[in-house]
Parts: sequence; structure tokens; C-alpha cells
Amino acid sequence: MTQTTTHNATASEQLKAYRNKEKAISVVGLGYVGLPLALELAKKFRVIGFDISESRVEMMRRGEDPSAELEASAFENKDITFTHDGADLQAASFHIVAVPTPVDETRTPNLKPLYGASSSVGKQLKQGDIVVFESTVYPGCTEEDCVPILEKESGLTFGTDFTVGYSPERINPGDKEHTVDKILKIVSGSDAETLEVVSGIYGDIITAGIYEAASIKVAEAAKVIENSQRDVNISFVNELSIIFRQMDIDTRDVLEAAGTKWNFLPFRPGLVGGHCISVDPYYLLHKSIKMGYDPLVIASGRRINDRMPAFIAKELVQALLQADRNPKSSKVLMLGVTFKENVADIRNSKVVDVVREMMEFGINVHLYDPNASPNEVAHEYGLTMIDDIGQNYDAIVVAVGHKSFESLDLEKFREISNGNLILFDLKGLYDRSELREGEVIWRL
Repeated sequence: MTQTTTHNATASEQLKAYRNKEKAISVVGLGYVGLPLALELAKKFRVIGFDISESRVEMMRRGEDPSAELEASAFENKDITFTHDGADLQAASFHIVAVPTPVDETRTPNLKPLYGASSSVGKQLKQGDIVVFESTVYPGCTEEDCVPILEKESGLTFGTDFTVGYSPERINPGDKEHTVDKILKIVSGSDAETLEVVSGIYGDIITAGIYEAASIKVAEAAKVIENSQRDVNISFVNELSIIFRQMDIDTRDVLEAAGTKWNFLPFRPGLVGGHCISVDPYYLLHKSIKMGYDPLVIASGRRINDRMPAFIAKELVQALLQADRNPKSSKVLMLGVTFKENVADIRNSKVVDVVREMMEFGINVHLYDPNASPNEVAHEYGLTMIDDIGQNYDAIVVAVGHKSFESLDLEKFREISNGNLILFDLKGLYDRSELREGEVIWRL
């Protein structure tokens, strides 16, 4: 949707006002995406960091990252004010919305956080303000769903009194190399002048460069297909893993051999969880079905990846039975519960699904992960974690490749095993050539 608008100042004048700190920038939603961005902006601009959680805001005021991603030093010498009071947003003229966009139990997009953030910003919106959305959405959501909320709450008219932009987040939790400033940024705006302002503000902090998308819908679509593409590719190698197990072929060996061709894509089988790859495709599916087209490839990929926890659990049961161990009286150590290595994030963890599938067979699962919060795991999933690794495990599952697990080698696993080692190596970390007679190292 292309809009024409009348601003009180040109784009260059607006940028000058932000750079001189005459105008402020707000970041709404201070999680894995919003907080690093807000702190990066606060190196050069005056920033208002808003989050609805009072406890989280108090932690950030003390220089603590509630997500345990950033060090205390990241908060030092930053021009930022943390608040949970929506009225404080009125002091800003450029608003960035970076709230989560999950799916519900039926895998339908849950836009309540986004709508709530739009409402909070809308209530404080002023003439000439710009609102930029970073949350993952389906194409059209910004202009068709969020803009009406902004208009309703503010009483202002889109395209005349205020404008919007979309700049998809590309934060990779746990990645200390590809930080927010080092990831190329896609930007878009509802008109040329807004695009210039959005591009200029992000351009001041992003060293990797700026890509100006042709429209807001194009930027939204680009974001949602990035992870959908990865999801489909991983589903392909996951399906290969299922097929090759029937043929008694090691999937990793096959992929390494095929990978000698210059254009073979190096995807590996595994659990697909978290708040991006396993969620974003449902936003595209939702919009596509709403428009009258039932996507086949994207839906198929999601089905395969969602079935992997049950597949792994059944394979584990088979391994126990083959070793003459009764699953109902077996004790299994599960190493890792976060959705990926070296993070504390447990959102949409597929390890939890594996644990639940195992428990359905009556297996006693000991869940251990020093990176995860036991309180969060108990609150989110109703599961209890152990404080220390025990002894006499009938099987061990390495589900997440945390650095803290590097000291846990095959010898250590043998020490804590009940009889011959049965190791389910979901990340492909261990050398199967070190197997002893009677031992099992299973991998996807």
C-alpha cells in the first residue's frame, strides 16, 4: 500500500533531530530481539525501552538481561530509559515494535502481543510519528491489521498524520558473532520519505548494511520465507533419516558423501524448535489458506518436523527392548532442554516433546540442563529438572550441544550407564568408531 503524507519536516531534518537527540526512539518489547536493538540504538540516540513486565524492567534498570544473553557491560554508557509505563512512549516520535509473534495450541498465529503493542503505541501516537514493526508476521499484517489499531487508539489518520515501516528482525540467540549490528538489515516504509528516515536510523547502527525492500509487504514476505525455506530443507533431511534407518544406512555418512558436490546444501537432520523456524511457516500457511490456496510443500515440511519427537522416542524404546530393558522400568538421562545450544531460551522446545513421548511409554526421564531455568521449565511445561547427573541410566540422550556438555565424553557416559551404553546422539557429536561391543550410538 503506497501512501502520500505530509510531514512537518523533511526526512533529513527528522534524522538530524534524532541524531541531535531532540527526538527520541522507543523500542516496545525488550526480549531477545528488542533489548539488544534498544541498547545498540542507545549508543547514538535517545531511547525509551518499554516492556509490560515490571519485573523485567527492574532487572534491566540494574543492568541485567532477563534473557541471559547480554553481559552487564552492554548496559553501560547507553542513553536509555527503561519503563513499563505506556504513557512514557509519548516522549518518542519513532517507535519500534519488537514483541513475540508465536502460534497457539492449534498452530494458528497468535497476534495478541502484537495487537497489544500496537494499542499501547497508538494511545501515545502524535502527528508526524513513525511506527516500525520488527515482529515476524504474514504479508499484509502491518498495514491491514496493525495500522487500523494505531488509527483507532490515536484518532489520527494513517498516511496523513503518521506513517509506518517494517524491518524484520534477524537476531540469532546465542550467536556472539552475528550480533544485531553485524546482520544486514531489511527496511521498508509506507512512503519514500518514511523509508528514508527508517533507513537512516537503522543505517547509523548497522555496520553490515541496509537493504531497502520494494514495499512493506515484500519485507514481511522476505522475513517469513527465510525460516520457511530452512524448515523445508531440514524436513527433507529428516525424512531421509527416517528412510535410511529402514535401509540400515547412516544418514550422516550419506550427507557427507553428497556434500562433496559443490552445490549440495549442508543441512542436517534434527529437532526443529524455537520461536522462528518452527513458527514462521505457520504464518505463511495461515495467510495462504485465508487467500484460498492450500500450500503443499510448506505444510508437508511442518508435518515431518513435528513428527520427529515421536519418531525419536519410538526408536529409543526399540533400543531399550533390544537390550532387554523394560521401558516402563527404565531410567533415561535427557541432556538439554533449550531449543538450541548455549542459550537459556526454552520457548517451543521440541526436546520437551521428546520427553513427553518417552513418558508416554512409562520411561522415567531425568531432565538436566544447566542453561535452562528450572522454574521456567516447571512453569511452561510442568516438568521437573534434576540438579545433578545421577547413575545407572538405561539410556542417555544428548539433545542439545551445549558447551557445558563438552566434558561429557563416552567414558563418562559409560560410568553412569546401567550396563552397555545406549547413547542417542541427536546432534551427531560423538565418534561411532569408538563404540565397544554391545554398545549403541544412535543418531539421526
